[in-house]
Amino acid sequence: VDHLIFHADSVRRMRVRANADTAEDAARARRMGAEGIGLARTEHMFLGARRELVERLILSETETETRHALDALLPLQIQDFTDILEAMDGLPVIIRLIDPPLHEFLPDYTALAVKVAVAEARGESNDADTKLLAAVGRMHESNPMLGLRGVRLGIMFPGLFALQVRAIAEATAVRLLEKGDPHAEIMVPLVMTRAELDLTKARIVAMAEAVEKETGVKVPYQVGTMIELPRAALRAGEIAEAAEFFSFGTNDL
Repeated sequence: VDHLIFHADSVRRMRVRANADTAEDAARARRMGAEGIGLARTEHMFLGARRELVERLILSETETETRHALDALLPLQIQDFTDILEAMDGLPVIIRLIDPPLHEFLPDYTALAVKVAVAEARGESNDADTKLLAAVGRMHESNPMLGLRGVRLGIMFPGLFALQVRAIAEATAVRLLEKGDPHAEIMVPLVMTRAELDLTKARIVAMAEAVEKETGVKVPYQVGTMIELPRAALRAGEIAEAAEFFSFGTNDL
């Protein structure tokens, strides 16, 4: 098998990257010959205890609540990206901004509705649960896989994408100050039109410039998207005018 792989390496024209969501996975992929990361799925970084922080961010009603949730998530994301960029030092790393359907970060609507109904029947209604049910109901979707997710989630809740872009930029600055060679590529997920990418890219550039001003470090990065919707495939020529790279997501496409 090794002889076959080495022969393929001698004649191939494409580079091979791996999917990796942690520094450990990235280091393992590099040891096995990966020439970068083609997809780092940041939603996997918000599982476990962090899921509650994202829920608090999405359901926040005041600027203070939003800021507290973002402040708790930022250092965690900076460390995530610093570790991955270190493991892949000198090689490209495509980091996809958070992409799961909104409902994955919210309580199950049906289960919560039953809980509230039972509590009310017993005369034990909880204002917090009732308020949470109303919020989840406002965001409930019949087809969440194609609804409020990806770039549309980032447009509706700009603080979430801003948090991640700041973390990527700060992690890149950290690696540069440590004499590393980071190559971060920021992927905007589930784009359907150029207008969506233009808006999000402008916010990404503004945040990167803010981090550069704060750190005094020029932060290199690229902004691209994943073509994973039929309309995006048909309008790819227009989207390409705003994107620095394309990836292709065949699951949804």
